[in-house]
Amino acid sequence: MVNQGFPQFSRMQDNAHVEILKNYTIPDFILKMIAKTCDSEFAEKGRYHVKLESMNVKSIELLYDIFIQYKNDDAGKFTQYRFYTYVSSLYPKCDILINELIQGKHKNHKVEIAVKSSGSLIAIGKNKTIGNSINKKDITKFFDVINDIKKGEYGTTLSDAIHCSSVGFKTDALIELESLKESRENDPENTIHFKTVNFEDEMFSIINLQNYLGSKVK
Repeated sequence: MVNQGFPQFSRMQDNAHVEILKNYTIPDFILKMIAKTCDSEFAEKGRYHVKLESMNVKSIELLYDIFIQYKNDDAGKFTQYRFYTYVSSLYPKCDILINELIQGKHKNHKVEIAVKSSGSLIAIGKNKTIGNSINKKDITKFFDVINDIKKGEYGTTLSDAIHCSSVGFKTDALIELESLKESRENDPENTIHFKTVNFEDEMFSIINLQNYLGSKVK
C-alpha cells in the first residue's frame, strides 16, 4: 500500500523535479522498473502525476537524471531505459515485454524488448548502449534471430524489427542489412520492416544506408 501521506517532499528540488517530469510521458512499466530499483513504493492505479508522486526521492532523482538530464552510466542502463521508452512510444496501447523468451523455428531467443498487440507479437527491438559501433557480425546475428522467430509459431504476426545503437553503425553493417533484406523480399507475405535507429545528441533517429553515406560525405 502507498502511504496516504506520501509524498510531501521535504526539499524544494524534489518538488521541482516532479513538476518537470509531469510534462513527460514515461510509460508505467519504466516507472515500475525505476521504483523497484530504488526500493520505492508505486501507485499502480491513478493518473500519471499520482504515480509519480507515489515514488520516493531516490526514484524521482533517477528519473530526472535519465529523462531530463540525459545522463549516462557506465553499464548503459540509463540509455536502455530511454530505448525502452522510445519503442513504447512507437506502439501506443500495446504490451511491452522486457527480456522476453520467444520460441523460434529452431531455438528459443531472449529478446531485449518485444511488443504485443492483443496478445500477438508485432515487433522486436535490440539496443547497443556501450562499446564499439554495430558491425556486420552484430547485424547478421540480429537478422538471424528475427528470421528464426518469424518462421516459428509465435512469429507469424511479427512485422517490425528495430536495432538501435548509442555507439553508431559501421558502414559494412548497413550494407549487410540491405543485402539480407533483399534475400527476404522473395517472400512478400512475410515481410519484416527492419529499422536501424541511432541515438545521438539526445535524439533517436532512423537511419539507412543512403542517408548514412550522405552524412559521411558532408
